[in-house]
Amino acid sequence: MIRFNKPFLFGEELENVQKAVLDGRLSGNGDFTKKCHEFFRLRYGFSKCLLTTSCTDALEMAAILLEIAPGDEVIVPSYTFVSTANAFVLRGAKIVFADSQVSHPNIDPESIRSLITSKTKAIVVVHYGGVACEMDTIMQIAEEHSLKVVEDAAQAIESYYNGRPLGSIGHLATFSFHETKNVVSGEGGLLVVNDVNFQDRAEIIWEKGTNRASFFRGEVDKYGWVDVGSSFLPSELVAAYLFGQLTNISRIHEGRLHRWNKYNNTLAFLEKQGNLALPRIPGYATNNAHIFFVETQSLEERTQLIKHLKSKEIGAVFHYLSLHKSPFFSDQYEGRTLPNADRFTETLLRLPLHLHLSNADVDFICDSIIEFYEGT
Repeated sequence: MIRFNKPFLFGEELENVQKAVLDGRLSGNGDFTKKCHEFFRLRYGFSKCLLTTSCTDALEMAAILLEIAPGDEVIVPSYTFVSTANAFVLRGAKIVFADSQVSHPNIDPESIRSLITSKTKAIVVVHYGGVACEMDTIMQIAEEHSLKVVEDAAQAIESYYNGRPLGSIGHLATFSFHETKNVVSGEGGLLVVNDVNFQDRAEIIWEKGTNRASFFRGEVDKYGWVDVGSSFLPSELVAAYLFGQLTNISRIHEGRLHRWNKYNNTLAFLEKQGNLALPRIPGYATNNAHIFFVETQSLEERTQLIKHLKSKEIGAVFHYLSLHKSPFFSDQYEGRTLPNADRFTETLLRLPLHLHLSNADVDFICDSIIEFYEGT
C-alpha cells in the first residue's frame, strides 16, 4: 500500500530525545524548547514564539488573548479544519463563515467585507496547503475596521507571501507539527505573537496563568497565579523531536517540492484536456509542497477515482467538509450559500506526498490516474 502519509525520520530526532531524557529535564520550556524558539526567530524573524501541544491549543490561546467573549463575531473560512472555528466557539463567539476563492480553497478576501458588523472582533485566515492568502487586502480590511487578524498557518511552515514568512503578517499566527505536516513532532504546535501588546500576556497564559517564566528568568522574586491560562506548553521530548526535524527543514522542503513538481508536470496534460484541475500558486505566494491535490468534475467522479486508486493500493483521500454544513453548526447557520467551499468539499482529492515516496511511486500514482481518465 502506498500510504497517504508517512512521517520521515532523519535520526537527529531520537538523539535529541535521548539527550533530553539523560539530562533529566522532561517537562516543558527547557533547552530544546528554547532551541526551537530561537530557530523560528532566526529563520523567520518571529519576535515571540511559544511552542504548544498542538495548533488547536495555539488557536485557543489566540482566542484568549483577543478576549473573545459571548456576543463577539469572528470571521472564519468554512473550508477548514474544525479547530479554526472551535477555538473561538469555546470562548462564546458567533462564527461567521466566509467562502473560498473560485480558484483556490483559501478565503475570498472580497467576501470578508460584506460579513463585517459592529460585533466583528477578528478575522481568521487559513493558508490552505501552505499557499498564502492575499494578505495585503485582508490586513487593509482589518485596519479599516480595527479588527485583529489570526493566521492559521497550520500547513504553512516555510511558505512566504511577497517575501514575508507566513505567520509574520497577522497580529497572531499558529502552526501545526502534527504527523501529517511538513515538519512533525507527532502532535505539537506554535503560537507566534506579532502584536507586542499581546506578548507578555501570551507567556502567562502559556504557563497556566502564572508568571513562572519571568521567575525563572530572574525578573520576579516569586511567581503566582496572575491571569487565566492552561497547560499549553509541550514536554521537552516533543520539543527535542521537533528540533531534529527543524534542523533538516531545507531537506524536507526540497524533497517535498521535487515530488510536488513531478505530480504537477506529469498530470498537466489532463488539466489541458479538461479532465481535472491542478493546484494554482498565485504570483505573491511560494509553494512549500504541503499538499498536492486535484479537483475532479463532481463528487461522483471523485468517489470513483478514490475507489480506482484504492484498487491499486494507493491511499488518496478527500479533505475538509464545509463547516457551515456540519452537524454541530448547521442548525445555527443563517443560510447563505458558500458555493466554492462546497465545491472543494465535493471535488478536492489529495494524493500521497511524503519523503518515503520514490520517483517510481509517484509515476505509478500518476499512471493510475491517467488510466482512470483514459477509461472514462
